[in-house]
Amino acid sequence: MASELLRVNAHSPEPNLLRYAADFLTRGRVVAVPTDTVYGLAADPFNLSAVEEIYKVKGRPETRALPILVNSIDQALLLARDVPENFLRLAHEFWPGALTLVVDAGHRLPLKVTANTGRVALRLPRSAIIGALIDEFDGPITGTSANLSGHPSCVSGAQVQEQLGDRLPLILDVGDLGTSLASTIVVLRGDEWKIVREGIIPSTDIEKIVF
Repeated sequence: MASELLRVNAHSPEPNLLRYAADFLTRGRVVAVPTDTVYGLAADPFNLSAVEEIYKVKGRPETRALPILVNSIDQALLLARDVPENFLRLAHEFWPGALTLVVDAGHRLPLKVTANTGRVALRLPRSAIIGALIDEFDGPITGTSANLSGHPSCVSGAQVQEQLGDRLPLILDVGDLGTSLASTIVVLRGDEWKIVREGIIPSTDIEKIVF
């Protein structure tokens, strides 16, 4: 059965449509959503059956952790523990935006979400839709890219439907995002840091902030 493709205003998302999408998340379903980079798969990270469904939808190995999207630095801190100073420096400089920070996960976050690594990738996107959806759902959501594992990332709802349309109940669509670049990923361990993927934010900008 093909997924429902639901057009949403990117800058002023309709509250009734966000409530509709949040209801899917509450029921443990996986929904495709536009972020400020590429389309992602949103689900409740505390619902283990929903987490398992993401891996099935993507065909993603369960040895790869799922990134989490938040709507504030405070919400991110609730999901992490012993965050290094560089976390706050980078978060205050680049959030909301296309920067993913990998830190030690807090104990309340299920190990399955971290692929049993005890580490979590956190991001605060510059997206009115994601921020409002998290508010409506009243909690963080997963944010792994909405594509089959090993396939190109999707930059439009139509592309998501082409790849995953028979695996999802709902796709929130804002049309073409205009970029195929993902977020930059920085791994933090104490005072050490490492850029493991350079995306929209160049490494030179990161290097100016961390020390």
